[in-house]
This record gives sequence, structure tokens and C-alpha cells, in this order.
Amino acid sequence: MPDTPTVHWVGTGLSTGPGLTALAERTHVVLWGRTEAKAAACLARLGAAGEPRHFTPEALAAEITEGDVVVSMLPGTEHPRLLRLCLDNGAHFACSSYASDEIRNRAEEAAAAGLTVLTEIGLDPGIDHLFADVLVERASRALGPGTRATAAFTSYCGGVPAEPNEFRYRFSWAPRGVLTALLTPAHYVEAGDKHIADRPWEVARPLDLDGERFEVYPNRDSLPYIRQYGVPESWQLDTFVRGTLRLDGWLDAWEEVFTELREGDPDRITELAGELAARYPTRAEDRDRVVLAVELSVRGEDGRTWSGRYSLDLTGEPGASAMARCVSVPLALGIGELLDGALPAGLVQGAPDPVTARQWIEKLASWGLPIRVTGTDS
Repeated sequence: MPDTPTVHWVGTGLSTGPGLTALAERTHVVLWGRTEAKAAACLARLGAAGEPRHFTPEALAAEITEGDVVVSMLPGTEHPRLLRLCLDNGAHFACSSYASDEIRNRAEEAAAAGLTVLTEIGLDPGIDHLFADVLVERASRALGPGTRATAAFTSYCGGVPAEPNEFRYRFSWAPRGVLTALLTPAHYVEAGDKHIADRPWEVARPLDLDGERFEVYPNRDSLPYIRQYGVPESWQLDTFVRGTLRLDGWLDAWEEVFTELREGDPDRITELAGELAARYPTRAEDRDRVVLAVELSVRGEDGRTWSGRYSLDLTGEPGASAMARCVSVPLALGIGELLDGALPAGLVQGAPDPVTARQWIEKLASWGLPIRVTGTDS
């Protein structure tokens, strides 16, 4: 890695936030936007040092030096193309999104070249992974290796309006992406059995959290994370759900949207996304809120019990939305570790191990994220 590697941050959307500013304080940053003017405006808004550029793959490739880091804040469908560009030019790759099969496959080539592919290190996925890694490690240590037990794990996260509106929601990322995510089948464990919900909102339930009621539902495929989080094989899972959190009343407020989604017409969903964005615009004076709660409870066959929870509740401020802060700050932390040579080559999803996850949680708390921890040994 060069003495002063450049971080090429690609994208100026709603999740680009204070993390970019932090990176610019330690290394050279180039921000690539749809236009150079948009990139310059984003740097000015964040008060970040850096050079603005008009993004095209060809322009980016021309500026990459071996050992640089390319950060993709583009839609997930664009990640493989940027990763290919990294592999061709000897650069590391980072994003806050889920690792797709295509990214996983190309990560093997990156590992052989000594390059890191850092993924799933934003908010969700990201901070939730860190919380889960540490909770499982704490419970495993408390009960002892090989202890047979029954366990319940839940991880719920959502971006909601700080001041509830009639829609019970505030768009913090692309509206069409929000709608299509609701059409992705959810895989999870409940009452000891694996379940699939083709329409995840139809299995939503209430969740009481610190005296406030929310509505939650499973999201995507939770099952691969049983292994990723290091859940012991000696534990019988009664519940294992990674899901989405919404304000109480969201189900009723979105009933007309659900009717449209049940039809499943792609063109109509695109049209609906535009209508909703216009009807419920994200205004400069709006304040968003991020709520994340990750909880684990375990009961051993010998009667011993352990429980713990990590939570985060943050409201946005002028010039820095809660979502942008919670996505960009952990991403910047991970990229900083990469710049320090602390990450292995190949695919990295969140922190590489529970010890590192614990350290990253402590750093995020020291950087002002309001992380709360409770539990038997807290």
C-alpha cells in the first residue's frame, strides 16, 4: 500500500455523511459524483477536504494508483463493475451493502491478489453485525463451550421520521429500493422452525422497546448469519430473525402501497416510487431517526440463563442525517482499519472477528454514536 493512498469515494447520495469527512482528515480523498458540481457541493456541505470529480468508470480507472481504496456508494447492482475495476488496477474495494454472490466470487480473485473486499460495514448491515458478534461471544463465554442451550436472537433496525408523519416513514434511501425490498422473500427461524415470508410485511408484529411501540418484520435471508455470527452448534435456535423496524401505525398507513405491491408490476412500482417521493419529500428541515436493537437470550439445559442487548437510537442534526452518520461513520472506521493494514485480503463482512467487533463498537461510541449495552455481564 502506498504511503499516502487515495480513497476514491463514489457517490454523493443520502448515505454519504460525516464518515467521509473523517477519512479526509487522515488521507487524500477524491469524491466522484454524477457531476463535478454535485461532488463539490457535497464536500462543501460536509466541510470535508477532497477533490471533486465527474464520475465515469474510465475517469476513475485513469486516476487509481495501486493500493488505493475505491468506496462504492452506488446501488448494489453497480458494485461488481467497480470491484472489477479495482481488480484490474490493484485497488481495494469497500461498500456498506450486502455481499452478493457476484461480489463473493470476485473476492476470491481479490484474495489471490492480496486485495481486501470490505462489505457490510454500514448500519444494517454493519453495526448490527458488530453487536451480534459480541453478544454471541459474550453468551458463549458465560455458558461455556459445548453447553447445550436454547437461544433466541433478534436484530431489528429502521430509519424513521424523528417527528412522526401521517405516512409513518421518511425516505432515507431510494424510494424504489424501499419498495422492492418489501418484495424480497424473508427467511428466518421462529418457534424452532425455518420460515419463508414471500411478503414480509404480512408477518409483521409489534415490538416494545424502552417503553415505545414499533412494528417489525423479517428482512432478506437471516439464515446465513447463524454461521457468520458464530452461533454454537450446541445451541437450539428457537428464534433467529434479522429484520426491519418501523413506527407504530406503519402497517395501516401503507395499506394502499401494499395493495399495489401485491400486483407486482415492475413499471407500476417504479411509477409508485416516484409518486411517493413527490408526496412525501425529504426536506432540508426534516429530521430523521435511526433505531437499532440487537438482542440475544440463552437458556442452558442446566438451567443457567444469559441475556444481553445492544441498542442505538440517534436523531439527525442539521447537515447530518442520522442515517448518513450511522452508515458513513462505521464505513470510514473499516476503511481506516484497511489503510492501517489491519484487515485480511479477500472478503470481509463487518469486523473479521468478535474481538475486533468489540474494539470497533468502543471506537464508534467514542466517536459519538449513542450505543447502549445491557445484559447479564454488562
